Amino acid sequence: MRDELILIYSYLYGIWRYRWSALVVCWVFALIGWSVVYLLPNQYTAKGVVHIDSESIMKPLLKGLTVDSEVDSGLPILSELLLSRKNLEEVVRQSDLDLGGYDTKSMDDRVKQLTNSITLNEKGRKSSIYELTYQGSSAELVYQVTSKLLNKLIETIMNSGRTDTAAAQQFLDTQIAEYEARLSASEQQLADFKRANVGFMPDERGGYYDRLQREQGELDKLRSELTLAKRKLSEMKKQLEGESPLLDNSSYGASQILKLRKYREQLEVLLTQYTEQHPDVQALRANIADILANQGSENDEIIDIGAGDSVEFNPVYQDLKADINRASVDVETLKISLDEKTKSVDALKQAVDVLPEVEAKLATLNRDYDITRDRYLDLISRRENARLAQEVGLSGGNVAYEIINTPRVPAKPSGPKRVLLLTAVLFVAMCAGLGWGFLMYLIQPTFIDSSQINNKINRPILGSVGLYMTAEHKKSRRLQLASFMLVLSLLVVLFIIVVVFNASGSEMLRALVKSPN
Repeated sequence: MRDELILIYSYLYGIWRYRWSALVVCWVFALIGWSVVYLLPNQYTAKGVVHIDSESIMKPLLKGLTVDSEVDSGLPILSELLLSRKNLEEVVRQSDLDLGGYDTKSMDDRVKQLTNSITLNEKGRKSSIYELTYQGSSAELVYQVTSKLLNKLIETIMNSGRTDTAAAQQFLDTQIAEYEARLSASEQQLADFKRANVGFMPDERGGYYDRLQREQGELDKLRSELTLAKRKLSEMKKQLEGESPLLDNSSYGASQILKLRKYREQLEVLLTQYTEQHPDVQALRANIADILANQGSENDEIIDIGAGDSVEFNPVYQDLKADINRASVDVETLKISLDEKTKSVDALKQAVDVLPEVEAKLATLNRDYDITRDRYLDLISRRENARLAQEVGLSGGNVAYEIINTPRVPAKPSGPKRVLLLTAVLFVAMCAGLGWGFLMYLIQPTFIDSSQINNKINRPILGSVGLYMTAEHKKSRRLQLASFMLVLSLLVVLFIIVVVFNASGSEMLRALVKSPN
């Protein structure tokens, strides 16, 4: 620990030994640095704040009816619009920045300088409030440039929304014409396919396999109904065999003659409503024929026989006879339906290789047609929306803007930060002085302790002699210290002066440098 303290003390002593040369270096650096800071030209900043709102009062009214022109697409797009070369060249000409030359290189340099000096920032996230700032060496110039840039920004945004909407509408017209041709071709192709495959088209209840399953189910149902009808007919015939067609005078029921009259009355009523081919008409005629056949006589004879009360027909027998006739008709009807359904099922089974392929092709055509039609209708809707948006854009109703802060001629320079730079120069000058003293110590080192000499020459030290200072020596050293502190204090005082008078002093120094004499 003692060695480290001795080393540090030796460094400080070595720097102190060369304090005057270090102070001179510090003065030189400070004077040069302060002069450079004073000669830096003043920088003036002008800014304008504008609020751009595309969601104006027209937005709620047109919600869902128009396509947005995206004028508020964010800071990057606004920066690209504002800092386009065309806009910057117009600003250069309007602000008389091109007075120094009209060649292409001069214009490129001014556009580049203008681009680097312009900043566009958004205040807050998605606040639609933008701050435009420009920094230059002339207060009047930065005011003109900022004003023209702000006007150009508003003009560019208004025009871009209208131009984009018109371009979108033109693009939609082209796409609609293309999709209209494709839709017509798709409709024609679908119609040709349906004509070429009549009888193989699926219905609204399903495709081939659904139809086959449905037809098979109906076929099984008809078979079951036919079996049940046959059993019912057989049971009725067995019951008929056990009944007698005639009853004696004391038996229950009406006479056969009355039954015959009843059937004839029913037949007359049915003939007023139906034709001879109706099943009920045919059943009644069959019943009448059975009654006549069973008696083996003519109608008039039966009627005459029925005038008395000695012979009566069995009503149960007649009812069973009529039911059997109806059941026979039902059986024949079911047989015909079963044959037709069997043929239909066989036809579907034979078309197993054709119908699925037709359905798959039809599904593809329908899918292509639906996609094309939906896209076509969507484009039609979008074109109408774009037309409404263009009309709103021409009226200026889709974009609202408000200039919150108008640009003004700056009264005071915004830069450079001379106080900070002057302080930094003083710090660098002091560091340079200390560095100079340390460098001189490294070149010509001194020893303040015998152990340092021992380590340096690797020889034993027998002793050391201290420095005896007389009164004159002490007085001389105090005078040197006072002189050093005085010169250092003058540097600090000069620093305070250059900081206090940095504005006027910098103008005076620049005027002296620019003056011809």
